[in-house]
Amino acid sequence: MTATSPTADSVSFELSPLDNARLANLCGHLDEHLRMMERGFGVEINNRGGKFQIIGKADVLADVQQTVHELYADTSQTILVPEQVHLAIRQRGGADIKAQEELAEIVIKTKRGLVKARGENQQAYLKQVMTHDISFGVGPAGTGKTYLAVACAVEALERDFARRIILVRPAVEAGEKLGFLPGDLTQKVDPYLRPLYDALYEMLGFERVAKLIERNVIEVAPLAYMRGRTLNESFIILDEAQNTTTEQMKMFLTRLGYNSTAVITGDITQIDLPKSQKSGLRHAIEVLKGVEGISFTFFQAKDVVRHSLVQKVILAYEKAEQSNT
Repeated sequence: MTATSPTADSVSFELSPLDNARLANLCGHLDEHLRMMERGFGVEINNRGGKFQIIGKADVLADVQQTVHELYADTSQTILVPEQVHLAIRQRGGADIKAQEELAEIVIKTKRGLVKARGENQQAYLKQVMTHDISFGVGPAGTGKTYLAVACAVEALERDFARRIILVRPAVEAGEKLGFLPGDLTQKVDPYLRPLYDALYEMLGFERVAKLIERNVIEVAPLAYMRGRTLNESFIILDEAQNTTTEQMKMFLTRLGYNSTAVITGDITQIDLPKSQKSGLRHAIEVLKGVEGISFTFFQAKDVVRHSLVQKVILAYEKAEQSNT
């Protein structure tokens, strides 16, 4: 968000007639369009539903307000794209932000603080997730692909771009032995979703996560039990996707419904499937490459943000595998 002076002026207004679908269209995915206006005019834009507050220099407030109203009027007839927003900003005297858009640091806002991408690859990954309905994050452990996906899901929920967060992960490691574990199916799968839960606890707090799970706003959906569902207005994360079969991956991708986003993360160097089975993630990379609307971000050892030894371990294993081929 653009920083503003303590002495900055502000203006407040409300959009009418209020339509939640048009409002989401105006704001853009994860408020992308609002962030563009902030950078273009050098202001801060806050909104709660159709109520807006703009903070900045007095001489630009009217232009920003008019831009918001004009773009909202456009939403009655079209789905806004960043190019339209950019043009509207330029027509009202805002800065040329095309170059800035390429360089701007993407920040995810949660109630517990800001989540910032580290390095160019994480920046590219966040941008892909924000602009594509299906995004793949592929790479070794510790590169932040799952954590950033959860951050995007939390912001989407907080901004009412998604009504639910759905966490999916294959329990391949347990094989057919899930039955001996105590509890219902969700409790049996929970240990495999621990990295996702940890990120949620950090961003929302333990009590809020527990309440959202109780209300089914955050849902644990075992992969094997998703067949036949259509997931509308949801942010869906499939973690450890390297352990899906090709059939499971196809089934998961075809669950995507209206106004939903899916992020698939995995590491194709850590496949736990039987050697006779091909990884659904590996197969999807081959089959879906070049499909419009689907993005792939590939992380390398240099993108690891854990202990420095993790990067060295990954590189050592890569070197060993290369020497064995």
